[in-house]
Amino acid sequence: MKKVTLSKAAGAAALALALTAAQSCDFKMGKDESGGVLEIHFVQDARLPVAEPWQMDTKAVAAADTNEFILSVTDSKGASLYYGKFGAAPQSIVTAPGTYTVSAKSCEFVTPVFACPQYGDTQVVVVKSGEVCSVTLDCCQINSGIRLKIDPEFLVEYPNGVLFLKSADGKLMYSYTEKRIAYFRPGNVSLVLNNEGKESVICNRSLEAREVLTMYLSVASSGSSSAAGIHVQVDTSRTWTSENLVIGGGSSGKGKEKEDAFSVAQAKDNIGATDVWVTGYIVGGDLSSSRCSFTAPFTSRTNVAIAAKSSCTDKESCLSVQLSSGAVRDALNLVDNPGLLGKQVWLKGDIVPAYYGIPGIQSISEYEL
Repeated sequence: MKKVTLSKAAGAAALALALTAAQSCDFKMGKDESGGVLEIHFVQDARLPVAEPWQMDTKAVAAADTNEFILSVTDSKGASLYYGKFGAAPQSIVTAPGTYTVSAKSCEFVTPVFACPQYGDTQVVVVKSGEVCSVTLDCCQINSGIRLKIDPEFLVEYPNGVLFLKSADGKLMYSYTEKRIAYFRPGNVSLVLNNEGKESVICNRSLEAREVLTMYLSVASSGSSSAAGIHVQVDTSRTWTSENLVIGGGSSGKGKEKEDAFSVAQAKDNIGATDVWVTGYIVGGDLSSSRCSFTAPFTSRTNVAIAAKSSCTDKESCLSVQLSSGAVRDALNLVDNPGLLGKQVWLKGDIVPAYYGIPGIQSISEYEL
């Protein structure tokens, strides 16, 4: 079984698989109706990308055994023509004319796990009577990852602390000596510190497919083939991002005065801060656990959403705001004040890990438009 080395730094395909409808046949599906045949094979002339020497020094090299990829072929009603390893797939699949969904993935992935990038793609193809059908699957990374780099002083400051990375699918303990990347399905991931039994959220991040985020933790000091068919190409290029995150030491007065208010992004990095100012633009309301409305008319007076830009229409980029009954609700709700949509607002309150599924602000004591 052949293995091919893939360079993530090269950002190009290293290998291609093919499901090729090489020729039609006279298989009778009904009166004067011919079907087709899907033939499954590897593309033999795939070219390996050449990485520059300095790239090879800085990026890891992954090995992909494409015979182990999980292949799925289903018809328009969801009936499976094939599901299993690519290497065990039949040489030919006889099909009737119709719509088929073809997908490939490098592994199953449900709960968070270390060192498990998942590559895959899905395409829908229409097979016509007596014709060859061709579709290309470009298998890029479809999950996301986080890698922590922890300053030695962090261990000194929190000798009994335990770090966790959490998502809706589960959590992983990230030891101070861990070097591997923790992989998650795209979406929200929280970094949590459990210090002597007390748990606190350090920050929340929204990860996209192909993204591998490196977080530096410290403590504050004071080609595809031309053959006809279905071609599966493995692309291990990924989006590598990094950021520095300083823990402890207070906020040096940040957020304590309106003139030094937290931005939306800064507020998400200061979960648990109380009686602080946050500023953003009112972009929506009618929040629920799964949605946010960004257009009028609005129906709820109890909440709004703020964001860094007035044009934002992505709930995950927002902070939710609880409007308690009284003057704050009367002044800021979008039912009675639709003209506030898109306006900048300053709010003084407590930053909480989650309110309607995203970080939020509660217990607002002051506001200014």
